[in-house]
Amino acid sequence: MSHPHHHRHHHPLRHRIAHLLKPHSHDTADKLDNALESSARGMRALWVSLAVLGATALVQAVVVAISGSVALLGDTAHNTADALTAVPLGIAFVLGRRAATRRFTYGYGRAEDLAGLVIVLTIAASAAFAAWTAVDRLLDPRDVDHLPAVAAAGLVGFAGNEWVARYRIRVGRAIGSAALMADGLHARTDGFTSLAVLLGAGGAALGWQLADPIVGLAIAAAIVLVLRDAARQVFRRVLDAVDPALVDRAERALREVPGVRGVGELRLRWIGHRLRAEVVVVVDGEATVRQAHAIAVDAEHALLHAVPRLTAALVHADPAPVPGEADPHLPLAHHTAA
Repeated sequence: MSHPHHHRHHHPLRHRIAHLLKPHSHDTADKLDNALESSARGMRALWVSLAVLGATALVQAVVVAISGSVALLGDTAHNTADALTAVPLGIAFVLGRRAATRRFTYGYGRAEDLAGLVIVLTIAASAAFAAWTAVDRLLDPRDVDHLPAVAAAGLVGFAGNEWVARYRIRVGRAIGSAALMADGLHARTDGFTSLAVLLGAGGAALGWQLADPIVGLAIAAAIVLVLRDAARQVFRRVLDAVDPALVDRAERALREVPGVRGVGELRLRWIGHRLRAEVVVVVDGEATVRQAHAIAVDAEHALLHAVPRLTAALVHADPAPVPGEADPHLPLAHHTAA
């Protein structure tokens, strides 16, 4: 029962005090403003990180050209791929700003999940490239030149990636974007693989010719590890997974609403970096339609307060069962069985 919110405040005193201290509105226009603000923050994070990682990759590419370091080449390729992931995410954030249509009735927020899949594929491609170049150098060993420059480029890569990782993860958590957080984890692993370049340079300085390609293989293995974590996070979001703690929090909030006798089926799903809910609440069977509707409004209001980044809830009111009365949902039983 999603509708314009003409609130009836039957909430506990502490809830009303919190409402006064932090006034807000749940009107559609305000929800759209919040969505636009989140997307704007996401876009800003993408462009800033693109600039930082682009500069980092450029510095490393120059050193690769003069040194021939395979470890640094793998790290540079990974940094370049990480910078380019800003493109699908940027497209997703722009699409997410578009209003819902009669064809896309939930809007375009799920484009962000598709962007997450592109990021996962990009990480996989960079891992494959790093492994291939390292194996090729193992089979055809060559000396690495300008080792101090290689070591310095590794430090530059670590500094740039760690800064970007912290920034992306912080913004991703703030706006609820799994794709942006996955991209931040990607950047963090890039930072640690950049440090591994120092090991390759150190081994080469000691005369161990295979140090550089072996470190390149280690970098490829590290990329595979972050691929696993990022893929888990993104695929869970694609499959509509949510943190069970959010479900518990929503149920507790609903049970505190006056007039709610029980909580039935409760579903939460992410659409981009925003949540929607569907819930069944049990009310007095003798309540009028207006009374049941008012309880549903209060229930949705409670959910909007209790669940972070929730933008709407569809609340269905079921009458409390009476002994001897037929199940009111009986006409739907054959559809459920099917």
